Amino acid sequence: MADPITPQVSDRICKHMNEDHADAVALYARVYGDTPAATQAEMQSIDPEGMTLMVQVDGTATPVRIQFDHVLQDSEDAHQTLIAMVKQARQQPQK
Repeated sequence: MADPITPQVSDRICKHMNEDHADAVALYARVYGDTPAATQAEMQSIDPEGMTLMVQVDGTATPVRIQFDHVLQDSEDAHQTLIAMVKQARQQPQK
């Protein structure tokens, strides 16, 4: 079984996403965070119910909360869910 989503695991996931997948985080903000004008986003935290992003829109930083479609069981579930979300978001027409 993978790690439960503790604050330490949240920090690890956020660091990885922000450093290696910044384009995916911005895509989450545009598609799931209802901020189509987002130019940049940083994942601040992740928990079993959702993720909190700090989103740049017109030079202003705005916190955005995105709920998951299910309660995450552990870090592996988070990994698979984030991958599925980015794949689905990439299939959406961009505004």
